[in-house]
Amino acid sequence: MNYENLLVEIKEKIAVVKINRPDKLNALNAATMDELKNVFTELNADESVYVIILTGGGEKAFVAGADISELNKLDMISGKEFSEKGQEVFNIIENSVKPVIAAVNGFALGGGCEIALACHIRLASENAKFGQPEVNLGIIPGYGGTQRLSRLINSGRAIEYILTGDMIDASEAFRIGLVNHVYKQSELIDKALEMAQKIISKGQNAVRAAIKAVNIVDEVPGKEGQNFEASLFAICCGTEDFKEGTKAFLEKRKPKFTNT
Repeated sequence: MNYENLLVEIKEKIAVVKINRPDKLNALNAATMDELKNVFTELNADESVYVIILTGGGEKAFVAGADISELNKLDMISGKEFSEKGQEVFNIIENSVKPVIAAVNGFALGGGCEIALACHIRLASENAKFGQPEVNLGIIPGYGGTQRLSRLINSGRAIEYILTGDMIDASEAFRIGLVNHVYKQSELIDKALEMAQKIISKGQNAVRAAIKAVNIVDEVPGKEGQNFEASLFAICCGTEDFKEGTKAFLEKRKPKFTNT
C-alpha cells in the first residue's frame, strides 16, 4: 500500500497506519481523508489483518486538526458536503470489523480528537492533549465529535469542552474516560502492539461480534440491542472456535483458535 500522506506497515496480523504530515502536525486535508477512507476499506477486506493501530508521525501531534486553509473556503453548501464526507470516513473506522486502536502521541485536536473518538480503543502518551476547539473558528465539530464525545464522557462534560474549546491533558483524559491508558511516549507503540497481540490471541469471530454488539448500543432501544446480542451470541456458539475455547478451558490449556 503506497500513500502520499500515510505510512502503512503490516506485520504479524497487525496493521500500523501512521498519518505522516509532521510538518503540518498531521492535519487532515482532503487528500489525507481520501487516503484514510481507502486504507481502512482495504484493511477491513484483508483477511491477514486482525488489528489496526492508528497513530501520527513525529513526536508533537497525533492529528492537530483539519487543514484550516481548506476550511476557510467553505460555504453552507460545501460545508455540509465537507462534514458528511468526514463523517463517512470516520464511520468506516468506527464500524471496522477489525479492532482499531488509536495510539495518540501528541495533539489530538478538532478532527484529530474526532478520529480518536471513532477508534475502538484509545491509548495516549503522557504529552497528549485533546480538545474540540472548533468554536474558536466559528464552527462546531463536524466529523461526528458532538455525538461521540457526548456518548463517551457524558453530555455535560462534552458541551463544556465544545463550548469553551479548552484542551485537556492525558491525565485528565484518562480520569474522565476519554482514553483507556496513558504511557510514556517512548512506550506508546509497544503498548499498543502488546494490546493488539492480546486481542489477536482470542477467537476473532467473537472479537468481531463484540464490536458489532457494542457499536449498536446507541442506535437501538435496549431490548432490540439485547436481541441483537443474543443473535450474535448464537452465531458464536455455532463456531469451531467456541468448541475449542470451551474444550480448552475444561482441559486447562490455552485454546488454539482457527477463527472458524
